Formats: sequence, C-alpha cells, structure tokens
Amino acid sequence: MQTTFIVHVEDEPGVLTRVTSLIRRRNFNIESLTVGHTERPGVSRMTIVMDSDERAVPRIEANLYKLVNVISVENITPKPVVLRDLAMIKVAATEASRGPIMQLVDVFRARVVDVSPDSLIIEITGTEDKIDGLVEMLRPYGVLEMARTGRVAMSRGAASVASVAAAYAPREQSGEVEFDSGVSFSV
Repeated sequence: MQTTFIVHVEDEPGVLTRVTSLIRRRNFNIESLTVGHTERPGVSRMTIVMDSDERAVPRIEANLYKLVNVISVENITPKPVVLRDLAMIKVAATEASRGPIMQLVDVFRARVVDVSPDSLIIEITGTEDKIDGLVEMLRPYGVLEMARTGRVAMSRGAASVASVAAAYAPREQSGEVEFDSGVSFSV
C-alpha cells in the first residue's frame, strides 16, 4: 500500500537526512520525496510517498514526531487530496516530427519550453498517470532525457490547515514562547 505523509519541519541543515534515515532504518522504500519552502519563513514541507503496510503507518508517524526538527506530520493517504507531479521531457524532433509532437503536447495540456534543431523540451504537470501517458506516446519519437519532481500533495479544504497552524501557534509560559515542536525560545 502506498502511504503519503506531509511533514512540516524546521528549515535546518540535516533534517532531510534524519527523516530519510528514520524511514530507511525501518526498512521502507521511499517512492517519492519532495521538499520545499512553505508560506512560513523557516519552515519546509516534505511530501513523502512510501510503500508500507497499514500496521506500520502509526509507528512511522509516531517516530517522525520524535525527531527534534519535525513540527507536524499528517498521513493524507485516506483523505481527499490534490496530487501533482512535474516532468521535463527532452524528445528527439526532426522537421517532419515537430508537428505531431506539438499536437501531442496540446492534447496532454503540456507545453514546449525549449526548441533546438534536433530536440524539444516539454514541460508537463499533472498526475503520474497523465505524465506516464505522455511519455509512452513520445517514446516512438525518441525520449532522450527526462526529469521528474516526484509527487506533491495537498489536502482539500481547510481542516488540515487548521491542525498544522495550531502546531505553529506559540503558547506563552512564564516569559518564554514555546512551539509544539518541543523547542522553546526566550522572548
């Protein structure tokens, strides 16, 4: 079963290594991993897709929370989500094949981002199936190179946003501001 976690972490050196090492030590394979900045300064968002059994999911989530720089963990597998992947595909293109390739690009709602005398670079965003479909249609022309970002996911609606926002909300305790990440800061 594929499981997708959204993990918010402090933007610090070594956090990615600690998260991936935790998953590796438990003998799970990461299928997709994307990391980027969020709307909050100093916070990064990881989308981790991995194969796991149902019994392991709560243990993985609990172990992720034990890591010092982890702010929040959300298993979005059972929730309604929007999933996207980005790919850039370099395809061999002769003068005769450019027209049919451009028609395929239009059908898949992709776009050409670079043209050279012997190739095109196509950018496509969508589900993994959509990207796989375009790649299969382009194979007869000669796929020269491909780069994919991996899955990026976001829960629909505001429910998960509220729970993540609560993790960032500071609580005042005797002159200190404490975040749910377990780290306290003096004010």
